[in-house]
This record gives sequence, C-alpha cells and structure tokens, in this order.
Amino acid sequence: MAGSSLLTLIDDIATLLDDISVMTKVAVHKTAGVLGDDLALNAEQVTGVRAEREIPVVWAVAKGSFLNKLILIPTALLISALLPWAITPLLMVGGAFLCFEGFEKIIHPWLHPHESEAHVEAVDDMSLDLVAYEKDKIKGAVRTDFILSAEIITITLGTVENAPFLQQAAVLSGIGIIMTVGVYGLVGGIVKMDDLGFYLVKQKSTLQVRLGKIVLAAAPLLMKTLSVVGTAAMFLVGGGIIVHGADQLLPVLHLHHTMESFVHFLASIPLLGSLLKHLGETLFNGVIGLLSGAVIVVCFTLFGKVFAKSAPAH
Repeated sequence: MAGSSLLTLIDDIATLLDDISVMTKVAVHKTAGVLGDDLALNAEQVTGVRAEREIPVVWAVAKGSFLNKLILIPTALLISALLPWAITPLLMVGGAFLCFEGFEKIIHPWLHPHESEAHVEAVDDMSLDLVAYEKDKIKGAVRTDFILSAEIITITLGTVENAPFLQQAAVLSGIGIIMTVGVYGLVGGIVKMDDLGFYLVKQKSTLQVRLGKIVLAAAPLLMKTLSVVGTAAMFLVGGGIIVHGADQLLPVLHLHHTMESFVHFLASIPLLGSLLKHLGETLFNGVIGLLSGAVIVVCFTLFGKVFAKSAPAH
C-alpha cells in the first residue's frame, strides 16, 4: 500500500514537472522578442566603461536584475490574485517610461550638451567621475531591466493564468532565472569581444591572428549596432505596450483600427508592400513609441521650466 502511494506521488510529481516544462516552453516562445530587446538594450547600456570594469559592471547589473525578479515575481502573483485589473495600467506606465527614456536619449546631446561632454571626460579620464559614471550606467541598466522584466513576467503570467498557484510560481521563477542568466551571460560575452580579439591576434597561428583581426573589426560595429537597436527597442517595446493597453483601457482611441489602416497603407506601396506588410505592426508600435516619447519629454521639459520659474529664489 505504501509502495503504491509512493508511486502515485512520484507520478503526480512527474506530471506536475511535465506541465511546468510545457508552460515554460510556451512562455519562452511568447517572450522571445522581448528577450531579444532586453539583450540589445542591456548590452548597449553597459558599454562605454573601461575594459577592466566591463565584467564587474555587467555583474552588478545582473545582481540588480535578480533583485528585480525577486520583487516582480511575488508582486505579479499577488496582483494577479487580488488586483488583476491593475496589471495593464502598470505596464502602460512602464511602456511610457521606456518611450521617454528612448526619446530623451536621442535628444540628450541637445538638451544637456555640457552633461554629455562630462560623460565623455569621465570615460577618458582617470578620476572619481568614473565611479559616478559607472553608477549611472548600472542604475540606468537596472531600471530598464525592471520594465522589460515586468513585461516578460506579465506575458508569462498570461500563459499560466488558469494554472494552479504552484505551477504559476514555478514557471515565473524558471523564466526569471533563464532570462537573467541567458541575457547577462550573452551581454558579458558581447562586451568582452575586443579582449578575445586581442588574445587571438597575439597567437602564433595565422588562422587565429586573422580571426582575431575579424573580431576586433566587428566588435565596435556590433556595439554601434546594439546602441541603435537598443534605442529602437525602447520605442518598439514601449509603443507595443501602449498600443496593447490602449486597446483595453482606451478603446475610444481606435488604435487597433488605426494600425490596420497603417498596415494596409504599407501593403499598397509598390515593390516593398509585401515586405512592409509583415513589418507593419512592428513599425506602427515604433511610431507610437516615438511619438509618445516625444510628447512625454516635451511635457516634462515644459513642466521643469515652469516649475523652475515659479520656485522661490534662495
């Protein structure tokens, strides 16, 4: 009898693990696009520090990312159980913030020219400014990670919303670990490409030397590409969140209908119509993200000037 009970328990555990594995695979598939954006954004965020400080900075951001998950996963489970209606508004706030950061990053050299020069000096100069520069990089990367992690966890929660609580917690935890280890492992590899190139160039093998030169030539190009992709990802992810949330909370805006018209317009363009049609939704999200970021930056800038004028002089 005891043996039969044990076998039943083992069978139940195996079934539970199998269900968790299947739901985790589905969640990974649905969040793959956001994971790609997460990689591009964070690789770009941690670039610009000195070579010997790159891995410590990546590690610091990774620890901050793990802390984000420790906050977000229990919070997501709690909100899902008690306040499910609050998930979409919170996501929209995060999406709007991503758009704000993306647009602010584009116009930062014009808004804060002296501050941009100070950052360049901090990188080129052995001074205490380097410590503050690194802290700013880490804070920015962890803040961006928090928003993207919130979206990924929310998407994951949607795939397991009908599952028992234990399975929800297991899948969310699994996705959190996979996301953090995978993303920051790749980020660490990307930022150390130049070191790999220098190592290969110093070897005796002609093939290794040639490969090292290719890696050294590709490293700066990859970093520049990641910088552009990372900024674009802010608008694509943030705009996508806003569009999806607006369809639920503000249907009067008819964003979904507008998107369909936009895609139809792209499809009608000669020669490129077929290609642009498949990219239509992504491009629409990017446009909404860019416009949202511009509006928020303008509002914040005007508010800051008004507040500065109304503040009493000391």
